[in-house]
Amino acid sequence: MASLSARTTTSLLVAMITAALIAPAPPTAEAAVQCTSVLNTLSPCLNFVLFGGSVPPAECCNGVRSVFNAAATKEDRQAVCTCLKSLVESATPGMIKNAAEIPGKCGVPISFVISPSIDCSKVN
Repeated sequence: MASLSARTTTSLLVAMITAALIAPAPPTAEAAVQCTSVLNTLSPCLNFVLFGGSVPPAECCNGVRSVFNAAATKEDRQAVCTCLKSLVESATPGMIKNAAEIPGKCGVPISFVISPSIDCSKVN
């Protein structure tokens, strides 16, 4: 079975993000945080997710802080988790690693690890 090239994978990821930004978010139980809002706020992190680096851009860290400050309830944090999980499910291992490093590199403590295998129902 042929593997996807890095360029094809990147193109697919960008297409997924674009689709997620323009598509209406599915309703979540009692969560005030919507996936489209999360993706819009975290869009400055895209280059870091794709290419990595020593430090994410300030705009990315500001977005991470904003999302996690807005996620005031358990339902909100689960909604953010579900949104991020759906995004990384199709990403390469390198992109997932880069995405998972962002909160720590930005100094934002989150209650879960960004991973395609996270059980978001267990996020507090």
